[in-house]
Amino acid sequence: MESATPYILFFCGTGIIGSFLIGVMIGWFGNDIVCAFLNKDKQILAHPEMFDENGNIIPDEIVAVRFENDYEYNDDEEDDDE
Repeated sequence: MESATPYILFFCGTGIIGSFLIGVMIGWFGNDIVCAFLNKDKQILAHPEMFDENGNIIPDEIVAVRFENDYEYNDDEEDDDE
């Protein structure tokens, strides 16, 4: 009479390896689905005047203005206004 130990070890090892591979595939595809879902709402928000008649962005005519705050307070300027 043969012992069942080699069969149990084979099926347990195969089950562990198969479960690992199935888990990796489910995780891989799940990650792709979640990333696609999270990134679909990220669209470029732009004003209509930034596009030409074909819907392409016009990079030549867009002007960016940056206002920097002057945090230094000068008392002389305040005295000149009075």
